[in-house]
Amino acid sequence: MAARIIQKNTTAFKTVDVDPISLDLIENALKNARDEMDATLFRTAMSPGIREQGDAFPLIADHSGLMLAGQFGSFIQGFLNNFDGEIEEGDIIWLSDPYACEGAVSHANDWLILMPVFVEERLVGWGAMFGHMTDVGGMVPGSLPTNATSIFQEGIRVPPVKLFKKGVKNDDLLKIVLHQCRMPDWAGADLNAIVAACRMAERRVIEMCERFGVDSYISATNLLLDRNKRAMGHLIETSIGEEPVSFEDFVCDDGRGFGPYKIKCTMWREGGKVILDWEGTDPQSESSINFLLNENMLKMFFGIYMIMVFDPQILFNDGFYDLVEVRIPDGSLLKPKFPAALSCRTHALGRIFDVLGALLGQRAPEFLSAAGFSSSPHLMYSGYDENDEWFQLFQIGFGGIPGRPFGDGTDGHSLWPGFTNVPNEFLEAYFPLRIEKYESIADSGGAGLFRGGNGISIHYHFLEKGTIAIHDDRWFIYPWGVNGGTPGQRSAKAIVRVDGSKEILPSKCDDIEVNKGDVLIYDTWGGGGWGNPLERDPELVALDVKRGLVSKKGAKRYGVVVSKKGKVDTEATSKLRGEMADSICTEVFNYGPDLETLRKNCKKETGLEAPIQPTWDKKSA
Repeated sequence: MAARIIQKNTTAFKTVDVDPISLDLIENALKNARDEMDATLFRTAMSPGIREQGDAFPLIADHSGLMLAGQFGSFIQGFLNNFDGEIEEGDIIWLSDPYACEGAVSHANDWLILMPVFVEERLVGWGAMFGHMTDVGGMVPGSLPTNATSIFQEGIRVPPVKLFKKGVKNDDLLKIVLHQCRMPDWAGADLNAIVAACRMAERRVIEMCERFGVDSYISATNLLLDRNKRAMGHLIETSIGEEPVSFEDFVCDDGRGFGPYKIKCTMWREGGKVILDWEGTDPQSESSINFLLNENMLKMFFGIYMIMVFDPQILFNDGFYDLVEVRIPDGSLLKPKFPAALSCRTHALGRIFDVLGALLGQRAPEFLSAAGFSSSPHLMYSGYDENDEWFQLFQIGFGGIPGRPFGDGTDGHSLWPGFTNVPNEFLEAYFPLRIEKYESIADSGGAGLFRGGNGISIHYHFLEKGTIAIHDDRWFIYPWGVNGGTPGQRSAKAIVRVDGSKEILPSKCDDIEVNKGDVLIYDTWGGGGWGNPLERDPELVALDVKRGLVSKKGAKRYGVVVSKKGKVDTEATSKLRGEMADSICTEVFNYGPDLETLRKNCKKETGLEAPIQPTWDKKSA
């Protein structure tokens, strides 16, 4: 089963010479068109998740579906492999079912639009984008149910269908899908914005074909892909060894009391290819933390790390894909079997970034980053306001970015570079809540030569009765440090009720009732530290203290004594560093306490019971 492209002009493309200036113009035009797609989307979407935070991923691909410009890697091939139908000029494809596209989108909230671009009645490329919808129906507002055990509980699943057929819009289809959503106006507006962004890509590709000629444009895209493949081939040859290296990390729990869940990968080079083998990853969960990992998406994640660490000037495209082989066990957390629930896959997605960073740095620890890309905290708040009108918030929070070989981790930043926070003014203007506190958590970043980024503490004061849901991780397993750096602080959530009582909340929970006057304390994790903290410049530590990023007590983790006036006490600092010298972790990775100790101390340290080790046969029984 595969898509059938209908082209009235079947003339084969000719390979022609493209001069360096034209190649450079086409490359930068593609990059600019990708930025224009984002600008179009953000100016026309309605939901804060897309409009304010940028939870959408654009793509411009060549005629075969390989990404030329974008962020998330190509998600077209999975669709082409599974769509049993014809694709013609004027068609626009819509889908949201992960199982229908090999995980090209990984939960039903992501609505994907695919637009073939035709010039002179030949397919020359694709414009595509997906964005996260605030709600697509299902068990709970926000459509991300922790307790789901099947994808059928997570909202409407749109199979690959034609939203436009030969330029004619299918309004009845749109009405049926929007009828399942709690926020149909937002969903409809966001979908139209995604279509408009894809039309922008189509317009720019057609303009390039008209300016340079179709054959020159196609030849240029082939050159760009081939250039990337050669560059990545060299990086793989020089940076990846033939001896296998392994690393494992854990999703803390599944929201149902079981955990942690292991994610393991082994990497080696073989015959010019890099192998990423996820054997040893735990079996799929009964809950919704499963992540149907698309192989091409993982290849792009791998490419991002290679490029950013070793040569940031390399063009970011899909040309290197056949240099990477991905092996994921069926029935595992990263390749669950239908109809496994998928809505809360973000925790496994974030942990994959930590695992890849650890793998790629093991041969050269000086290039390692610590842990901190660990999750993507979600908050949902919904109910009826004083005018009896439905409100519904979906917001992504940010943790601490890990310490890196070249500097401190960023405080409170998304694992996706293009994401931004929802401004507090926007939240207070459109939702019945007040932000009482929004600040960096001092000392939450791991100590190191380069400290981990601090987490963020947000206090939400609710002005109307409603329900909230929280999806976060790194509350049980610490974000590890590297090369002598210490782990970051774990996340924590609690509600202070209007009567003054305080309730500790788990990191994954749904349907928590809140009343007017209740305050949610929402603390995210800090990134792990990089390098020996005793080697950090004491003046930098004092500056962090002045800025409120490190406390005076926390400065002592760096062996630095800061006086009441904020100055470095040189003599006391020298003495303290001498006393601490033997206590610095000499291992490459500093995980913090072992699993047994974490379980033993969990209730005391977090206020929560430790998750139970998954035993799948017992759970099934």
